[in-house]
Amino acid sequence: VCLSTDKAVYPINAMGTSKAMMEKVVVAKSRNAPNNTSLCLTRYGNVMSSRGSVIPLWLSQINQNIPITVTDKDMTRFMMSLDESVELVEFAFKHSKPGDIFIQKAGATTIYTIAEALKEIFNAKNEINYIGTRHGEKLYETLMTREEMQSADDMGNYYRIPSDNRDLNYANYFSKGEQEVTTMEDYHSHNVELYDKEQMINILNNYYLFLEIHVF
Repeated sequence: VCLSTDKAVYPINAMGTSKAMMEKVVVAKSRNAPNNTSLCLTRYGNVMSSRGSVIPLWLSQINQNIPITVTDKDMTRFMMSLDESVELVEFAFKHSKPGDIFIQKAGATTIYTIAEALKEIFNAKNEINYIGTRHGEKLYETLMTREEMQSADDMGNYYRIPSDNRDLNYANYFSKGEQEVTTMEDYHSHNVELYDKEQMINILNNYYLFLEIHVF
């Protein structure tokens, strides 16, 4: 099971480009992997508390009583716990076919809401300093394109994107296409359920021991 990221969808930075290339290599290799090996992928959005997550940074800023740095208050991110990230890999192990990509269904929130929730949890008075979108950052996370949505299987808490094993028969471009793709949207953190501050407080309180360790 190879781990990918939302940044592989419409990549705009080096990490996204390398992950997108990794996905293509894995799917291609899955067609003839040796020794009956089955290769598949998982694609993640934001994993709370992981390395690279903004939450530990904000906890440090709260602890130092310095302004909390927010890029764009309308920027949205999917919310996924470390446990859920492991469960996604386990699900892929059990249910994958060669070349599959698995995605967890998840709610999302704005990064401003996360910052406000953390301030309330710790009764913090830190100001919020808006620093603007940084190079290589996206306004929202996209986990599936509309083309992938058209072929994806709904598996309850997860989506499965099957491998596209069509050959390069360019005559197909003159045949009938899929009207449904025209009306579909990408699956991204701007068009799913958005958690409000109270919901984020409840979610973050489930990880209170983590927060307590990092703040105190």
